[in-house]
Amino acid sequence: MPSVPDDEARQATQRLADAMRRIIARLALVRPPVDQLDRAAETANAFADSLDELPARSQSWEVSEAGLMPRDFVGHSPVSGANNPIAPPLRMRVVGDPDGEHHIEGDIVFGAAYEGPPGHCHGGWVAAMFDELLGFVQLKPGFTAYLKVDYRAPTPLNQELALRGWIESIEGRKRLIRGTCHLGDRLLSEAEGLFIAPKDGEDYMARLGKL
Repeated sequence: MPSVPDDEARQATQRLADAMRRIIARLALVRPPVDQLDRAAETANAFADSLDELPARSQSWEVSEAGLMPRDFVGHSPVSGANNPIAPPLRMRVVGDPDGEHHIEGDIVFGAAYEGPPGHCHGGWVAAMFDELLGFVQLKPGFTAYLKVDYRAPTPLNQELALRGWIESIEGRKRLIRGTCHLGDRLLSEAEGLFIAPKDGEDYMARLGKL
């Protein structure tokens, strides 16, 4: 299995990702003058050039979606990854017995960078949020077969949303999973997903680590 970054490296990566998240959020809101934009672009390009000179990750598992690594919150997930600057990020926690009866609770705040309708989140990000949440409910490898989202009300920006996901039923390798998203007592959206466990179970992860 590939080596895992130590805590110091993870923390440093998250600090950088948090700073870039701030930049992304502000760029969606501010309208600076052209000369300031040009200077900022030059600085950003110089930073990007310095990153191009660094070695890249070589194992695909490091950028896999949450839920592929058993019980792991993947740091570079585009939805829940604290180390990925495009992630809001979605935060999740296990409630109950991970080896038995459990559900997942989470929270997320969508900022201006995720706007679709004025003042509200793009529906595609809501769907991605549910795909991530429901996938993690499994606490083991499993892949989305279908995902159905019912949008009950527009999802506001800059509000903390409460999420819940749980396993509805299991039939062989098939796992039917449901989830909800609330703002306070108001149901904003709910989802149902069918997830399929890999045929070879945990052996899949051993192969994935060799890619």
